[in-house]
Amino acid sequence: MTYQKFSERQKSPTRRFLSILGLVMFVLYFFIGVSIIFWEEFPLLYGVERIWKVAFGVLLIAYSFFRFVRLINQQNHD
Repeated sequence: MTYQKFSERQKSPTRRFLSILGLVMFVLYFFIGVSIIFWEEFPLLYGVERIWKVAFGVLLIAYSFFRFVRLINQQNHD
């Protein structure tokens, strides 16, 4: 009986891979957002005003949390 419950809860390799990929993308977006905010001479945004760098960094961090919440909701739904 407990084996059946465990096997029903166990994820397929595809779902497990997509969950790990979603977590990696959350960390990646968060790290890029933080690095844009705190790295003064970020290579891709060199010459852009600081206020726009902070705005873009905050946007990336907010998007990363949006993706994380969707990932958690998808985990709870399945």
